[in-house]
Amino acid sequence: MEFGLATESFPIKYRKPNSMPIPLGLDLVDIIQQLHQHLDPRTVFACFGKIMGQHLPLYGVRLAYKGYQFHWGQQNGYAIEQKLALSDGQVTVNYNLKAPLVPSQTQKLNQLQELVLQPLFNAIQYKEMSLQAMYDALTNLGNRHYYQESLRKELARAERNNESFSLITLDLDNFKQLNDDFGHQLGDSALVEFAKMLNTTIRNSDQAFRIGGDEFTILVQANVEAAGILCQRILDAIAIHQYLEKYQVKTSMGVAQWRHNDTEESLYQRADNALYEAKAAGRQCYRICRTSPTSSAVAK
Repeated sequence: MEFGLATESFPIKYRKPNSMPIPLGLDLVDIIQQLHQHLDPRTVFACFGKIMGQHLPLYGVRLAYKGYQFHWGQQNGYAIEQKLALSDGQVTVNYNLKAPLVPSQTQKLNQLQELVLQPLFNAIQYKEMSLQAMYDALTNLGNRHYYQESLRKELARAERNNESFSLITLDLDNFKQLNDDFGHQLGDSALVEFAKMLNTTIRNSDQAFRIGGDEFTILVQANVEAAGILCQRILDAIAIHQYLEKYQVKTSMGVAQWRHNDTEESLYQRADNALYEAKAAGRQCYRICRTSPTSSAVAK
């Protein structure tokens, strides 16, 4: 049986859990333990929804906070919206109920609602800190740690599914000269603009990283032919980029395709060898490695 949609809104000031009375019928220790078991915000919220459903006539619940949107259950029935004031913003919680709540149920809802906030905030903070640890502060590309982690996953996936991928290594041509001529502040700006260009040029399935200084890598979900096409797109994008062209920011690239039993080091070494061949060929170009790691033969 479904009930007609109705809406109520209740502004509430958030209180810390240890300042709240303990309502009858709730095992708060067990509930708190369940909520603090997880560090993924979505899992914490799903646990909250499940607990709410055990104690209240709940169809579903949604929560919005600082750009995050969490959903559990269905959006039908009797609707209640609550807004909780926090020092750093506002939390909006929408409940979809099977029937209006009696006073004792409202007390349980408020108690459970306030219990979930701290573990949810902790999980969100942990997620944000984890993401910050994986991205380069200057360019917002993945950093060396994220690159190494992603490459390990790609190698394992490729071995497991026999699905090939390619690695592109890049660095900026004559970047030291750019820093010497115009200063490190402009050099940083050039890195930022170059990173933005990479992000708009690669496909959604590809990943770009800054692994140090003016060194970049791209993981390409395709063979070397497709990776070569991407390299040419990057060269074309630089040629029409107003800022990069103004300061003559160019790049050389090397490409290598995954092979069975490749390691992180062997794949990178082949791509890096190809990069140096591109440098030797006059820079502002790319080379594709089609040989073993010990050979210097490459082709464009």
